[in-house]
Order: sequence, then structure tokens, then C-alpha cells
Amino acid sequence: MKNDNDKLYNIRHSLAHIMASAVMEMFPKANLGVGPVIENGFYYDFLLPRPLKPEDLQKIEKRMRALIKEKLEFKKEEMSLADGKKFFQGLNQTFKVELISDLEKFGTTKAQEISAQDESLGTDLDLSSKSDKLSIYRTGKFVDLCRGPHVKNTSEIPFDSFKLDRIAGAYWRGNEKNPQLQRIYGLAFASKTDLEKYVKMMEETAKRDHRKLGEALEIYTMVDEVGQGLPLWLPKGTILRDEIEKWARETEKEWGYQRVVTPHITKEDLYKISGHLPYYADDMYSPMEIEGEKYYLKPMNCPHHHMIYKSKLRSYRELPLRLTEYGQLYRFELSGALHGLMRVRGFCQNDAHIYLPESEVVDEFVQVIKMHKYYYEKLGIKNFKVKFGIRDSKNLRKKYHGDDAMWKRAEDLTRKGLEKSGVKYTEDLGGAAHYGPKGDIIIESVIGKEYAIGTVQIDLFMPSRFKLEFINKKGEHEQPAIIHRAPLGSHERMVGFLLEHFAGAFPTWLSPVQVKILPISDNQNKYASKITEELNANNIRVELDDRSETIGKKIREAEMQKVPYMLIIGEKEAKVKSIAVRARNQKDLGTMKLEKFLAKIQKEILNKSL
Repeated sequence: MKNDNDKLYNIRHSLAHIMASAVMEMFPKANLGVGPVIENGFYYDFLLPRPLKPEDLQKIEKRMRALIKEKLEFKKEEMSLADGKKFFQGLNQTFKVELISDLEKFGTTKAQEISAQDESLGTDLDLSSKSDKLSIYRTGKFVDLCRGPHVKNTSEIPFDSFKLDRIAGAYWRGNEKNPQLQRIYGLAFASKTDLEKYVKMMEETAKRDHRKLGEALEIYTMVDEVGQGLPLWLPKGTILRDEIEKWARETEKEWGYQRVVTPHITKEDLYKISGHLPYYADDMYSPMEIEGEKYYLKPMNCPHHHMIYKSKLRSYRELPLRLTEYGQLYRFELSGALHGLMRVRGFCQNDAHIYLPESEVVDEFVQVIKMHKYYYEKLGIKNFKVKFGIRDSKNLRKKYHGDDAMWKRAEDLTRKGLEKSGVKYTEDLGGAAHYGPKGDIIIESVIGKEYAIGTVQIDLFMPSRFKLEFINKKGEHEQPAIIHRAPLGSHERMVGFLLEHFAGAFPTWLSPVQVKILPISDNQNKYASKITEELNANNIRVELDDRSETIGKKIREAEMQKVPYMLIIGEKEAKVKSIAVRARNQKDLGTMKLEKFLAKIQKEILNKSL
């Protein structure tokens, strides 16, 4: 996120301070949390004497505009840790004191690790090489612990390109054991036009909220008795999962993949070999003790696939070996980070690992990107890109396995693969995994909202960690490279995305119910039942609505359920053995014989038409 030379970043960061200044005027005893820049704007956390109301945002925003008009300067000062601590103690800003105490207690390196758990803390902590200094910024009467950067003065902030967005709750430092603060989110863009465009997109997004659609369309549910972030898939949602997985199995078989299945729990020894323990322990469920040994719920499939590869000595003739699995995974996400199907604690991932000679990695990588493109185009996703996470060797907040030479090779190979594939990509310094560079796949919905959906990675570290080998053409032992890929991500996130992408109106091949049979009166129920049986026999997902309700009500309810086709059967249709076809988009397709409709819908399903 952060870029010191980014003008918009500086504006957003400055607005966070201006907002905090306005809040402090309204609540002089407010305790300040942190106020970082985020995508599309900024936020600031506060401990306040009362809950904020929507009308408070209007007052705060009005005061922010008044402060901006004053052309206030952002003045930086440096002070020692001890002086800084006394300074903020004098202001009764206990959270700021706590941040400074981390520097005093642990030193810069440890404080970097602590703040790495919550990126926003880096906004306040000056984690430079000078561990004995910190910086503050004064803006009018407001002062904050901050490393910057900011605009020089508030006249550089566009007056009409920001607005306060919403209020939310947030635990201090993301820990539910800490006080719950009130978070004010703000939007900020380079121009009024950009702001209005984003607001319009968000209004459309609210209409497409997958959580509301998931409930209305009976896709999934979550209950306290099962646990947070652990979705229960209802029958219609299970159809969606099954159709997506069936498609993936058929596609992967054509592309030379072999399916495997791995267990849900594993001994901790496997994760020590992979290096995930202790590095990844905070993201894993606590271990369970079985016969004196510790077992973990599986958070990723990679180590298991590596052991399958290692189950016998491989020949170059077997490579590339493409192992694929829709594997059930469990990761402990903080409760505050959970969000419907988009961020859960239990999910089923479209995972695969490709083992091959390093000399063939780039060409195989290009094929993997082609597979991503194929899936996305079929789903009507016109834009996707890769966020290429590379190692930041100068940033001590990250830990990386492997040596510099391995990292350089892996990053060079990934960059060559991205260039050769022609996919759009941006580099993300510090965004690498602990064992190698990482490519996060970002897809865009029809309304322009972006989602991180899958990954593609070239891994040169795990083969050495697991001592993976194959016999090459010369009869020598050689270490393979690995490509990790998950083009369809998890069922959970993909279904959540598709709910929003299609606004619940899935293409016919994906729709849980493809056809609704709507007899106008009870007199047509017998013929309607026969039509239902014939469609069922041809593997069309069909429901018969034979209730004694008006046809208008039946049509409205079918449209609310976003069923692609309604077959309306009245006295005339029953008499001549035909059906009146109505499409989901309220388009009347006229009267036709069942055979003609059946041919039409079967072709649509076979071609996976949108």
C-alpha cells in the first residue's frame, strides 16, 4: 500500500490526521488508536465516551472541510523514545504509549515483527534504523505519533474528492482480548469524478452483497453452534460447488492433471519439514494431542502433495507431474477479519502442484496462466491480473527461507513466465511467501470490484526441504521445481464472488434450479408433472410449483429466486402439448414444443453460455 512518493497516498494519510483532529475537537478525551491509509481511502480508530451515530459523521466531515480551508501545515518533530513516551502520557494517549513501549521493550527488530501482524501499526511506528528516535506530526492543534508522509499543508487536499463512509468496530491491534474501538472509514480519491464513480460502484456492490444473496437464494448459512467462519452449504449451494468442481475435474483431466486426496489432519512433523512451523503457527488451529503426538488441522495442501511425489523415485519421463485436489483446509482467521464466504476458517481449495525440471518451468507457467484465462473467460470475467509478491531483503519485518541465489532464480523465472504469458502484473515488494515469490490472482467483477481469488507460484525451496528428486535423461539425480496454482481459489470465495458478479442470476449451467414449471391452475398439474419428469430424465434441474396460487405470484417468486427459465402451462398449452417459455430477463420466448426447448437449454448448458 505505502508509497512515499505517491501524492494520493500522502493526501489519504493527511486526511486521516485531519479526521482525527475533528474527532478530538468533538471528544477531547478520545483515546487515539491508529490511522493508516487503505485501499480507496483511510480510517482511524478511536476509544470514545459514547457510540458514534451517522449524523456524527456529517459533523466530523463538515469540520474536516473547515480545517482544510485553514491551510494547516504538517510539521514533523523528532524526539527520543523516553521523551515521546512522557509526551503521550501527558496527553493520556495510552495506545500511543503502548506502541512506544514496544520499541523500548523489544527493540526495533521485535517491534517490526509485532507491527507486521497488523500493517496499520507501521503507520505510527517509525521502524527505521534509528531505534532511539521517533517522529510526531503537528497539524494545527492536533499532534500524532506518526512516521509520515503527508502533504505540506492542507491546501493540497482536493476539497470535494473525499467523504466519510461508515463506522465499524475494531479490536485494538486486532486482538479480541483488547478494548473494542470505533473505526471511522473515509474515502479519498484524486478527483470528485473518481470519488463519485467509486461511490456508485459501492452502491451497486451493496445490492450484490453475497451474504444477503446467499441467504435469500438459500446457498449457505452460518450458525454459532457450528462456529464462526465455518459455512454450512445448503442443497442449492452444494449444487453450485458440485458444478464448479465437476468443471474443474473435467478441465484438469484434459490438461494432464491427476487427482489425489489427502487427510484433514496431519502430524506436526510435516509442517516442521515444510517450515510452516513455527512461522505459520498463528494462522493454524491449535494442535490436538493423539497418542502422545501433536496433530494439526490441515491449513494447506502443499506438504501433502510433496509427500505423494516422494512416495517413489520419479523419472524425467513422468514429468511434469501435475497433482490436483479440491482439498479441505482450515485456517484460524481473527473473528474481526471474517466476512461471509470471502474470508472463512474452513474452505475447500482448487489446489494443484506441478513437479518438473527447472528448465521447463517458464513454458509450464505460461500454460497455467492460459488455464486461469480459460476459466475466467467462461465465467464472464474480462479482467484479471497478477500481484507479483517479491522478497524485500532490506525489510526485517519479514522472514524468508532459502538463500539469495535461490530467490533470484525463482523471481527471474516467475518474471519471465509473466512476461511470456502476456498477463498484466504489478510487483509487490515484500509480498512474497516465506519460501518463494508469490503471484496473487486478482479478478474483476462486472461492476469493476476486484477480488483476490487464487495463486500461481514458482517454488525452488520446498524441493530441497523435502529432498525431492527425479532421474534425469543422463541418469543423474536432479531436484525438480514446483509450480503451485489455484485458478478457481476456494469454493467459498469463488461462490461468494460469483454471487456478486452475477447478482445471484447464475448462468443456466450453474443455476441450482434451471427451470420452474408453473401451471396456471390445478387443471394443468397432471401435464406439468409429466413435463417435470421429462426434464428430470434429461438431467435438467427443475422444480414444479403446483401450489394453488395465482400465476402472477408464481412468476414473481421464480424471478426473485433468479431461475433462468419459467415454463408456463395453461389450458391451451396442455391441450396442444406445448409450453410457454419465459426467460429470467422477463423476455417472452413464445410457445414451443418441449423438444425444442430441451434442445435449446441442453446446448446452453453444454457450452456453458453466459
